[in-house]
Parts: sequence; C-alpha cells; structure tokens
Amino acid sequence: MDNKKPTLLDGRVHVVRDASGRSIDNIDTDMIFHNAHLAITEVEKMGEHTFGNLEGWEDFPEKAGPGDIVVVGENFGCGSSRQQAVDCFRALGVTAIVGESFGAIYLRNAINSGMPIVQVPGIMASDLKSGDTIRIDLEKSLITAGREGGTLPECRPFSKVQLDIYNAGSLFRVQPGT
Repeated sequence: MDNKKPTLLDGRVHVVRDASGRSIDNIDTDMIFHNAHLAITEVEKMGEHTFGNLEGWEDFPEKAGPGDIVVVGENFGCGSSRQQAVDCFRALGVTAIVGESFGAIYLRNAINSGMPIVQVPGIMASDLKSGDTIRIDLEKSLITAGREGGTLPECRPFSKVQLDIYNAGSLFRVQPGT
C-alpha cells in the first residue's frame, strides 16, 4: 500500500482503574457508550459520551486528547455489538486501545474500523499509570514505556490482515489482492 499509516504510535496513556487502583475488568459497551446516546449518528459527536456510564471515568472526554492511548483490563468491550463504543474513542482522537483482553465482537469492530487494538496480557500488572507515555510498534508487536524505553509485557502480534485494514483505514477500504 502506498499510503501506509504510521506503525509507531507514541502517546500519553489513560490506565482505566478504579479509585483503589485496581483494574476495572468486564467493561461492557454500555459503560463505554451508554445506550441513551444511540441516536447520535455523527462520529464527531460521540466522543463527549465516552465512559459516561463508567463510575469514576465520566470526565474522560475532558481529559482525553488526540494521540492518547487507553489501557484497559480484561474483557474490555464485552456485551453488545455497539459500534459507537469504538467510534467514541476515534472521535476523541485516541490513537490506540491496549488491553489484557477484549470482547470478541468489540475486537472485530475495532479492527474493522482501522482502530489499533493491541492485546497485551499482563499490562495491568505493570507499573504503568495514567499520564505516562508509551510507544507501540505495530509491525514488531512491541510496546515500550516512557523516556527510558522500558519494555512492557509482550503484546500479541498484529496479523497481516489487521495491518492491511489499519493501513487502509477500515475493512471497507482494503483493496483486493493486497
């Protein structure tokens, strides 16, 4: 592909934990993007409702900025097949979502949308905290932390298909035979 997107992603992280510092697992699509807002069809307007139904994270849209990376626990995006739960992050300019594991439908929706979604078992056990910076190398399946470049747990590799979809911008833009 001629117009490859960057495969090195640098960003400030938002590590989704509860008030006591524990990982919030099993965040469903209703917590990510509440069903009260499903009538919103313009992706640009979805961002302001991100995590609006997740206790302690209701102010996330005010804190998030373009290029940020969200780090989540296990089974993120479980529940319905709500595409808005992916698109709301895109509306905020979030560069990638890194997590222990993802709900199967959420994972597929994110990949199909061209959103870099990176599975990193053990990421929530690391000492990574909100405000830190990380670098994700999508081609080498490597994540490093901070200015010192400390290595975080190994991530699951992107498949060629996932990279093709990411580079094309979405599943519907992938050219046959690439």
